[in-house]
Formats: sequence, C-alpha cells, structure tokens
Amino acid sequence: MRNDELSIQYVYFAVSIINLVRELKSKHETVISNHIGRSGSSIGANIREAQYAHSKPDFIAKLQTSLKEANETGYWLELLYKTGYLTERQYKSLDSACTSIRVMLIASINTAKQNTQTN
Repeated sequence: MRNDELSIQYVYFAVSIINLVRELKSKHETVISNHIGRSGSSIGANIREAQYAHSKPDFIAKLQTSLKEANETGYWLELLYKTGYLTERQYKSLDSACTSIRVMLIASINTAKQNTQTN
C-alpha cells in the first residue's frame, strides 16, 4: 500500500464515491450513479496501472486517462448538485477532492513529460 499524497487521496476519493453511489441507489437514482461510480473509481485504477507501465509514454497515457476520468467525475458531481441529489456542502467537499486529484495528476504528467524530453 502506497502512502504518497496522490495515493492517499485517490483511495479516499474512491471510497467517498462508492458511498455516494450507495446513497444514490437507495434513492433509486441509477443513471448518474452508474456513471460516477465507474469514472470515480477508475481514477485510482488507472493510476495503479501506471505504476507498472511498460514505458514512459505508457505511464503518461495511463495518468492522462486518470485525468480524463477525474474530469468526467467532476461533471457528474456538478449534475448531481444541480439536480438536488447533493447538498452544496457535499458537492463542495467532493468537488474539492476531485480538483485536488486533477491538480496532482497534471503536475505528475508534466513532470513525466519533462523527464522524457531530457532523457
């Protein structure tokens, strides 16, 4: 189990998303809950895959996929808030966590790209 900041955050975020999906399904909301469940949990899955990438370009591609999934998750969070399934407090908390992950992913991708260009 990794203890770097990104790993800690994506696991915590995935748990929050799983709990959110459970809550949404108890309210019989299945359309968005299915989408956010997939995108929100795949952020960490793709980061984990990147750890065993075959090459630097593969590593970067996996992180970019995680970034896309995080961006998609942000969209679903916004829709859940605007349709009344999330309170403003819930939305701000989850959106902040998602944004933080995106920022770390962007920094990691940029660093990996810079390291590729200098090698």
